[in-house]
Amino acid sequence: MNKIYFTLLIFVSSYYSTFAQVTWADDIACILYSNCTNCHNPNGAGPFSLMTYADASSQALSIKSSTQSKHMPPWSADRTYRRYAHERYLTDEELRLIAEWADNGAPEGIASNAPAPPTYNSTEVITSPDYRLQIPTYTVGGTGDVYRCFVLDPGTTVDKYLSVLEVLPGNKNIVHHVLFFQDSTSAPATLDAADPGPGYNSYGGTGSSASILIGAWVPGQTPNFFPAGMGVRIPAGAKLIAQIHYPQGSASMVDSTKFNLVMTSTPLRNVTIAPALNHGPSMLDGPLFIPANTIRTFHFRYNLPPAPLTVISVSPHMHLIGRQVKAWAITPTFDTIPLVKIDNWDFHWQTQYNFRQPLKIPAGSILYGEATYDNTMANPFQPSSPPIDVARGEGTLDEMMLIYFGVLLNAPGDENMVIDTSTIKLTYAGCTFGTDIQAIDNENILFDFYPNPASSSITIEMKSSINKIAIYNVYGEKIIEKNLDEENSLQIDVSAYPSGQYFIRAFDKKTNYTRKLLID
Repeated sequence: MNKIYFTLLIFVSSYYSTFAQVTWADDIACILYSNCTNCHNPNGAGPFSLMTYADASSQALSIKSSTQSKHMPPWSADRTYRRYAHERYLTDEELRLIAEWADNGAPEGIASNAPAPPTYNSTEVITSPDYRLQIPTYTVGGTGDVYRCFVLDPGTTVDKYLSVLEVLPGNKNIVHHVLFFQDSTSAPATLDAADPGPGYNSYGGTGSSASILIGAWVPGQTPNFFPAGMGVRIPAGAKLIAQIHYPQGSASMVDSTKFNLVMTSTPLRNVTIAPALNHGPSMLDGPLFIPANTIRTFHFRYNLPPAPLTVISVSPHMHLIGRQVKAWAITPTFDTIPLVKIDNWDFHWQTQYNFRQPLKIPAGSILYGEATYDNTMANPFQPSSPPIDVARGEGTLDEMMLIYFGVLLNAPGDENMVIDTSTIKLTYAGCTFGTDIQAIDNENILFDFYPNPASSSITIEMKSSINKIAIYNVYGEKIIEKNLDEENSLQIDVSAYPSGQYFIRAFDKKTNYTRKLLID
């Protein structure tokens, strides 16, 4: 009897273990399609594809390692200190499932259970830009990191305002990041003419003190849309300079990066992108010098002008020795406004963090910053063995501390503009997985819509409790938002959006509900 009982217990345990097994088809495909394949597809910026089971299973242990360490998805800022628009992260449940799947040999499960993979037919999001610019075909020279500047001429004869910038790497394997400047002087063209090849080498900036930063790109970044009514002024006749970082190992490889720009001659509110906190005038305990085998922390302060400001973004910059960076503002009434906090700085994944809603900084506030540098062998990014003294400079082995802010004069209501206030993490269509995901697709819904799929427009019908409708693409970016009063029916034009899968979210006073939309 005991033997029979024991055998039955083994059978039951085995049955439930198999039933609960984490598989590619039932669990992992959804996670990767929702968070990873926008870069990790055959045409994406990632070094390998994760579109199929074969792709993912061959990288299972690497996926586990990079996600558990929070190296992937690349997002360094502390989300508990300040929330940002379009954050890239995995939930605790997603991390647990990835680890369990990898540890159990990466089982496929029933292949037909997996959602259909997303399609990435075009590398462009901005399909009808006002300007298409492209660097000359360039073969990377040198053996180390190369920072190459390319002068581009949009040929403007009147002032323009840049509202959208899209960067399209010509060679995804070697374009590490791009900084985009405008310059009204002849200095960049002179530097270009003095170099025999396309463009010229310049680390840190363009080599011209008149160049003004107007945008940036890192792998995985979608086009940079300025908030409605805002943009960056490009003076008539100004040149645009793209500084492209080609990392070590890029020698003899070819690139032809492109840029799509949406610009208007209608004046917009001008956004300034400036390093208000920096290793120069705002540094309190400089100079920026970190002796070998030491850890040093530096502090920064900048008195803001006596006028209220609107801040839309923050972008820290350090090199390899940097480990932590933090910025905040103190108002005249001694309130603290958190801006950014990064506890594990990674030079290879610096980016621009856009706020979920523009921040109002009261007149007379003070910006503060703090940055820590680890020049010991305990630093995982230590470039020198043994460590050497590190000082301020533009080379990779030197150090910097710059925190750029996208800022403009405040106007009433700026802080009420919605960039991304989503409280639910969206998943790729066909997925209902995730502890902080709520997808409602049943008869007890608060809204309905038709047709689906749609090609030109959709009609949404809703109950009276709905007060807002928003539509998102598969990357979680909000593309349409409508605030409602007493309407119970709404027609929305979707003809301008690329074919693919989207999400419609309806909000009432207590919660929100999400359904899937296909656009042909």
